[in-house]
Amino acid sequence: MNIIIADDEEFIRLGLQKILTKMDLDIQVIGSYSNGMDAWAHISKLGEGELDVLITDIKMPMMDGLKLIEHLRDKPIATIVLSGFSEFEYARKALRHGVRDYLLKPVDKSNLYDLLIKIKQERGEAQPGEANDTQQPAEAISKEKEHHVIEQMKSILEQEYGKNFEMERMAETVGMSANYLSRLFKQETGMTLTDYLIDIRIEKAKQFLTDHPNLKNYEISQLVGYSDPVYFNKLFKKMTGETPKDYKGKHR
Repeated sequence: MNIIIADDEEFIRLGLQKILTKMDLDIQVIGSYSNGMDAWAHISKLGEGELDVLITDIKMPMMDGLKLIEHLRDKPIATIVLSGFSEFEYARKALRHGVRDYLLKPVDKSNLYDLLIKIKQERGEAQPGEANDTQQPAEAISKEKEHHVIEQMKSILEQEYGKNFEMERMAETVGMSANYLSRLFKQETGMTLTDYLIDIRIEKAKQFLTDHPNLKNYEISQLVGYSDPVYFNKLFKKMTGETPKDYKGKHR
């Protein structure tokens, strides 16, 4: 499997190369570029079958990831987009251009591995040792995709807990309805999405209270996503049995 990486951050490119070369998937990274223009200059010279996968960032100088993806529209190349939560709108546009999937930064090794396995399966290239069943039924593949979506959501919540959560926007990005995505999250995790986010925020608040005792309660409230400190205090006590002030006093 031949892969090209395009990302303007060198440590991301080097990190991906290190991850990919350690996978048991017969991977060759045949190019690594800091912008879309250089990546396209290489890709445009390749013959059919010489490139299997492009892993690209969205925001890059000279030529961004979306423009690069447009150039590949008629080529049999699987494209994986790297994105941060703040770039979800761009990721949604990328999906319209036939992108295979997207991965949140920082890239999760197991998610990347699973995605490359699925690409190999779809191309009929997976070896017996690389997957339990190279001819998985459509239902099984769908279940894997759903699981992948939930893992992506959990990663977003854990990284962006301090921001307003827009369920409709996330649902649109992954191509599901908000109601279905909510039910799927509960089915996969045993918790509602709201309860999962509250747990993360309260745990983060505990860390702020113990690691940064000079922070005021209203500052911590804002850091974990609650603009109303009164509501935050009530919620914290409901979840822990203690007020933030009492918790801080006990854990100094």
